[in-house]
Amino acid sequence: MIRNKDLSYPEAIVFDCYKTLFENSTSDWITTFNKIINDLNLKISKEKLWKKWKFHEVNFRKNRTNLENPMKSPTFINYRTAWTDCFRITFKELDIKSDYKLAGHIAAQHMSIRPIFPETKFTINELSDKVKLGIFSNADEEGLQPLIKNSGLKFDIILSSEKAQVYKPSPLAFMKVFNSLKVKPENSWYVGDHLFDDILGAHSVGSTAIWINRNNSKIEKNEEKPDIIISELSELCKILDQIKK
Repeated sequence: MIRNKDLSYPEAIVFDCYKTLFENSTSDWITTFNKIINDLNLKISKEKLWKKWKFHEVNFRKNRTNLENPMKSPTFINYRTAWTDCFRITFKELDIKSDYKLAGHIAAQHMSIRPIFPETKFTINELSDKVKLGIFSNADEEGLQPLIKNSGLKFDIILSSEKAQVYKPSPLAFMKVFNSLKVKPENSWYVGDHLFDDILGAHSVGSTAIWINRNNSKIEKNEEKPDIIISELSELCKILDQIKK
């Protein structure tokens, strides 16, 4: 669905990574937590540990960016550090006497082996001959870079929040990737699955924001409205073909 009727052919298309190009579902995380429990020999269900840890992880994400003044955001902390601290708190609350640092290590490492969506390779290969392509992902280098390398996907720039030292939806994050591609944000598209991190962030710098809505989710009244809604990545190729360059 194209909500913005005044689309022009983009100079570049930048993608989010997880839940956009690669899966990162609850079941993927439960698999990760199953390994943590087995490796640490914990006597707790993976679902219970996941739920408790996730509460603290969500709080971290809520407080990591000052949207009113991004320059006054808290000191940047990468995911490995934040997740390890979430395990420290979780283990303490559950009275688990085990290596929370190893748990954080396993969680961080597992981001490099997430499954790729079926249409991702075809779409990226098709688009690579048409426009510049980039990735900006809220992710650590140790997960993002090997994930993309092992997939064989080719991008002009792959930028993680860890390398940029800023998280989406801060405008600074988007400007870093568009500047790296040497394109203007208003002449570029950003594709992501998250209305807050991706759509709000892309709009903050004037970029066309494309929401990939694989689960037919509804947009609430207070949520940012995307310019384009797609249900799978291959729709991007069709949209480009409809626009005269």
